[in-house]
Amino acid sequence: MAKKRPARKRPAPEDFRSEALAQALEKQDMAAVALALRNGNTVVPLIKPGARDNPLDGGEVWTYRDPNTGDVALLLFSDATNKPANLPPGVGIYSPAWLKSFLSSHRDTITTVFLDIAGPHPMQAPPSELLRALET
Repeated sequence: MAKKRPARKRPAPEDFRSEALAQALEKQDMAAVALALRNGNTVVPLIKPGARDNPLDGGEVWTYRDPNTGDVALLLFSDATNKPANLPPGVGIYSPAWLKSFLSSHRDTITTVFLDIAGPHPMQAPPSELLRALET
């Protein structure tokens, strides 16, 4: 008889939050934002969440393409509750290594990064500036 695998616990809403990033954005302190991104996780909207049974499947990240200019923006959040309802419903929480890799891989496509775009304390930065912060 096959053994039952233990049920994986679903992440709690508070797991989709970076307190350090939220505090840095509240102060509008770019150095503190860089530190928070370098040392903590970030909430990212997903088009499609990863497969629950495959830890290597992180899902498909959602980006915004401006229909008038073609510019692509990556949206990052300090808390899943700050994600606007009109974005895809899925979110993922990703490490600094993932963010560095993603920005490096898409540096020629992503033109800007918005942090908590709908508030409460939005900030915007070019990908190159965030990459420098992540490499320090």
